[in-house]
Amino acid sequence: MSFFKAYDMRGIFGRDFDLDTVRAVGRWLPVMLNIETMLIGRDVRASSDEMFEALAQGITESGCDVDDMGLATTPMVYYFTAKKGYAGSVQITASHNPAQYNGMKVSRADALPVGYDSGLREVEAKVLAGELPPPGVRRGVVRKINLLDEFIGDLRQRVPDLSGLKIGVDCSNGMASLVVRRLLDNKALLINEVMDGSFPAHAPNPLEIENCEQLIELVREKQLDVGVIFDGDADRVMFVDERGSFVQPDYLIAVLARPYLRAAPGGTVIHDFRTSRGVIENLREQGARTVMGRVGHAYAKLLLRESKAACGGELAGHYYLHDFYNCDSGELAALIILGEIAAAKRRGISFSELIQPVQRYANSGEMNFKVEDKDGAMQAILKALTQFGEPLASYDFDGYRVEFTSWWMNIRKSNTEPYLRLVIEAADDAELEERKQLIIGIINNFATL
Repeated sequence: MSFFKAYDMRGIFGRDFDLDTVRAVGRWLPVMLNIETMLIGRDVRASSDEMFEALAQGITESGCDVDDMGLATTPMVYYFTAKKGYAGSVQITASHNPAQYNGMKVSRADALPVGYDSGLREVEAKVLAGELPPPGVRRGVVRKINLLDEFIGDLRQRVPDLSGLKIGVDCSNGMASLVVRRLLDNKALLINEVMDGSFPAHAPNPLEIENCEQLIELVREKQLDVGVIFDGDADRVMFVDERGSFVQPDYLIAVLARPYLRAAPGGTVIHDFRTSRGVIENLREQGARTVMGRVGHAYAKLLLRESKAACGGELAGHYYLHDFYNCDSGELAALIILGEIAAAKRRGISFSELIQPVQRYANSGEMNFKVEDKDGAMQAILKALTQFGEPLASYDFDGYRVEFTSWWMNIRKSNTEPYLRLVIEAADDAELEERKQLIIGIINNFATL
């Protein structure tokens, strides 16, 4: 797959892209964004420093200055892009991907995302053609800046009452280590806190349950109320309940929305194409107007703005906040959700009990399949669904989501990895298993050998 993805640029460093690619991207970004100063942060991966040097070289050759944040969480870069009025920024990161990967997330003014459909396609065409714009009249300069204390200070104003809550946090050896201890005032038990871009404890993707095993063990052993785990760049966060059970991330959209809906009843909450029906129903019971959108931060941030939503989230553990410049922040979302869990505990309600009203259906979670003929597989599934009669609803703006009275399914092509992704939800486990056997059987006929 190309280094240029739907939402960002990402791949295996040295195989899918090299430093020449990074420098060429740096030459084109100031031209595409029409800017004079660019903010850059980076994660702790082994290749991030040299990628910064190549990127900064390309940017300054184009006559644009660079403000170098150094190590940063991805939400920090979004936040200061908007707060400080930068017309463009880059975070060097491969997010939740393994250590050999790296990449770049680009934003324009107001932290609006730059995706494949909003600028990266043109950059890709220029870079692949070997074209470079003329150098700037003057060479830009690189300035080192430190914004970490300001970020911590701003977020500390948002820390809710966490009294009585026993918390465990897995920083995944990633960028969350910059902020978690200072935000929680040493009131949480932290593991994998040392930043290490080789991710020695586990891969930095908490959506894969095996990467949560240390946190689950910690919660059970220490009898904690909640476990929190961040991905590599801290733009995603996920949770484990007091029993050590992984909480499906989309369920927490309904928890995240609670304080916003209390403050402004009837507000809008966004969710992605894969979101559980139980979440949507619960949000509406809270009085929310719900809006469904495409998967991916480049789409979700725009939808949040366009729908004037207070907040929203995705199955992958991204949570979007109007009062965080319409961006996703694993750090702030964690604080808000922990605040709701703490308040529930003071009422005698555990985390698992807080989530129970949302867990109304049997849910498969997102399943991934390597398939050669993805379009053929999806069309075969749609044909098979005609046996169930006319659906209650059908959507086709991000793959297909087809809903029936007692079950629904979503099938879509990944925008970042070579997979066909499937979610099924049904009234009970028996029906879920029947639907899984039918649809997975069809997919297997198209599976890559």
